[in-house]
Amino acid sequence: MLIILAAAAHFSVITTWKSKTTHPLHRNPGTSPGHPIGGERSYSDTETEGEIFNSLVQYFGDNLGRKVKAMPLVEETTLLEDSSVTLPVVVIGNGPSGICLSYMLSGYRPYLSSEAIHPNTILHSKLEEARHLSIVDQDLEYLSEGLEGRSSNPVAVLFDTLLHPDADFGYDYPSVLHWKLEQHHYIPHLVLGKGPPGGAWHNMEGSMLTISFGNWMELPGLKFKDWVSSKRRNLKGDRVMPEEIARYYKHYVKVMGLQKNFRENTYITSVSRLYRDQDDDDRPDRNISTRHLQIEKSQFIKRNWEIRGYQRVADGSHVPFCLFAENVALATGTLDSPAHLEIEGEDFPFVFHSMPEFGAAINKGKLSGKVDPVLIVGSGLSAADAVLCAYNNNIPVIHVFRRRVTDPSLIFKQLPKKLYPEYHKVYHMMCTQLYSVDSNLLSDYTSFPEHHVLSFKSDMKCILQSISGLKNIFKLSAAVVLIGSHPNLSFLKEQGCYLGHNSSQPITCKGNPVEIDAYTYECIKEANLFALGPLVGDNFVRFLKGGALGITRCLATRQKKKHLFVERGGGDGIA
Repeated sequence: MLIILAAAAHFSVITTWKSKTTHPLHRNPGTSPGHPIGGERSYSDTETEGEIFNSLVQYFGDNLGRKVKAMPLVEETTLLEDSSVTLPVVVIGNGPSGICLSYMLSGYRPYLSSEAIHPNTILHSKLEEARHLSIVDQDLEYLSEGLEGRSSNPVAVLFDTLLHPDADFGYDYPSVLHWKLEQHHYIPHLVLGKGPPGGAWHNMEGSMLTISFGNWMELPGLKFKDWVSSKRRNLKGDRVMPEEIARYYKHYVKVMGLQKNFRENTYITSVSRLYRDQDDDDRPDRNISTRHLQIEKSQFIKRNWEIRGYQRVADGSHVPFCLFAENVALATGTLDSPAHLEIEGEDFPFVFHSMPEFGAAINKGKLSGKVDPVLIVGSGLSAADAVLCAYNNNIPVIHVFRRRVTDPSLIFKQLPKKLYPEYHKVYHMMCTQLYSVDSNLLSDYTSFPEHHVLSFKSDMKCILQSISGLKNIFKLSAAVVLIGSHPNLSFLKEQGCYLGHNSSQPITCKGNPVEIDAYTYECIKEANLFALGPLVGDNFVRFLKGGALGITRCLATRQKKKHLFVERGGGDGIA
């Protein structure tokens, strides 16, 4: 009977969120555990506890479901202290990666549209073979075979070409997919984020244009152009501002009915395994002995993960919480911690590590009237934004970067000039306004390719060194270091480094992403832990959706196997 109690507990933790009993992620200021709260969290009018129960029965299996239905619900505050409270999935991060994953876990399924013809004839032929099945239920490896794109993850390339066929060739073909909400596929989950849905997009510099087309930023089921056209009259081009993207993502969660899965103002402090099997390195679909089956039968709801953290409430206080989950999905992005040069003097107050810091200094007039240049370090788009910001405010720039200006991997090489004239203006200056030992700094901008910063000094000077070893000292008004960023995975053991391709280095989007199974997005070095988005190298929104597809297919497949296991238990179900 132990397992039935566990399932009943699992069921009640979902349904009692509608009640006025306090949940650890729902407490209002001034309430204590176990006391009613003023503003109850209710579901949409079309959603009932019965419908949610049906989806849970689908998750656990009909035999187990009949026994759950017959049992009374237990008070949620009791369950919080009960070791049987376990969620199937907890998603950490509520940016576009987490939102898209929640969309698919909620039962939305993509099908090949009846009138659609994909321009890739081989792929279209494969899609026709199983037109009656959703993409989630098809063989992703088979469909991905032979496809090429700007992501190293095959499922990301597959899903992108289904949503935006031949986009890299400049075409604007419509998606070949249409979406259906199949509520029986709902997998209970929570999405935890520090701010509102949209993640880091709410913190980006509002005046900067996004690098991608607006329709590449959209999520399944809601065309960005349709949404933005209702918000502003004049649409100039396809590029938009980050603040519009942030509002779109927040609206998306609401209009798709996903709010019940999202918790804002949550900060994760610890994600740890509760136990490890001897054969923990094996995958759940391994061949297991009859004895092991009996063990898994007695531990039907596996408490693989414990997630601890706190929620910041309106009065500024922190309310701790503890959740248990079978699976955890990392969707944190990589913008949490700006990368540092790790050199002497980098912590001086005149050295900034983000565009908002630099922009704030300019807006406050701290750099106005300065004759000394601003040092900008980096060769990516953030550094280019800083150059433009300084240039447009008549602040002279020293631009330092390690690469050659002819390096084919520079991002500017990948951007069409007509679509991104401002970035190509920066690249043109990088190539033509070079520093020479025979001349002084140029009045507006001077480029220092193949240079690096040795140190910053307290008198606001910096020492630069060229690839040949030549050193130069310059007086600065400020310095802006924009050389990338790292995700904050401090809640994982070893800061999450052990999950990367190189376990001795921090996780980064380009240099050391999380090592995953190419088709399930499950971490190679940690079962039941998944990662998607920038953590696995997909830094563009158009490609991170593939992670949601891979994870959803993996969990849905395991769910079906779980149903078969329950049904084959015989008799009246699990006892």
